[in-house]
Amino acid sequence: MPKATARHILVENEDKCLELKQQIENGADFGKIAEQYSQCPSGRSGGDLGEFSKGMMVPEFDKVVFSEELHKVHGPVKTQFGYHLLEITSRQD
Repeated sequence: MPKATARHILVENEDKCLELKQQIENGADFGKIAEQYSQCPSGRSGGDLGEFSKGMMVPEFDKVVFSEELHKVHGPVKTQFGYHLLEITSRQD
């Protein structure tokens, strides 16, 4: 079964998500931005979600994590929880 590791930042609106993505693309540290802004408890650990299998996360999340480029910031990804920025740190098929 495919597995991956990823980090994410969860915020309530798309504008904030885009603003944070721009900061990261301009050199801000993903982990520090997650600690400061993410509304998910994982923010305390830089947004690290650890390892998970396909199907363990919401479908919108899985779609990105298991098909998009590694080590790049993806998003905004809208889910029932809000808007996410995702960075896929590893993937095994």
